[in-house]
Amino acid sequence: MPRIRPILDKSGLSPADQAIFDSIIGSRGKIVGPFPLLMHSPEVAGRTAHLGAQLRFSATIPKDVTELVIITTAREMDCAFEWGAHVILARQVGVREEAIAAIRDRKAPVGLAPDEAQVVAYVQAVVKKHRVDTVSFRVMQARFGVQGMIDLTATVGYYAMLACTMNAFEMEPAPDHDPLPV
Repeated sequence: MPRIRPILDKSGLSPADQAIFDSIIGSRGKIVGPFPLLMHSPEVAGRTAHLGAQLRFSATIPKDVTELVIITTAREMDCAFEWGAHVILARQVGVREEAIAAIRDRKAPVGLAPDEAQVVAYVQAVVKKHRVDTVSFRVMQARFGVQGMIDLTATVGYYAMLACTMNAFEMEPAPDHDPLPV
């Protein structure tokens, strides 16, 4: 149970905040994930949803790479809610089960293909060291281009921010989602 009451409907919201609520539903189909909590600060919720929609649905990096970035970030941040929600999506876009297990069990790069290992190492460097060495950066930039690197790195930051929110407010994953050992 989260530490604060989730806002799951528009009752009690001002007309301006209802518009934000509706906008979030428009991009995601429902108020889901961290948004029931973020709606306690509607402007933050709206801006977060806008950025998230750009990164998840319109970024230049392939969907399987996006989900690999997200589950790696979730694992590095020990965010069970984010992991549970996105491991399903990772499977849907073709992330290999061996890669998911290696990330979940903290065994990566063991079990990863070289292209997966590059992405996972990049995410781990950003989250753990807050920096990326020049060689790794150049390899990734050659692969994804400048805009792709912005999209990829912003995705790490975005999902780290969501993980901080969900962890601080103790959002639990749905019972049917894959558990994340801590």
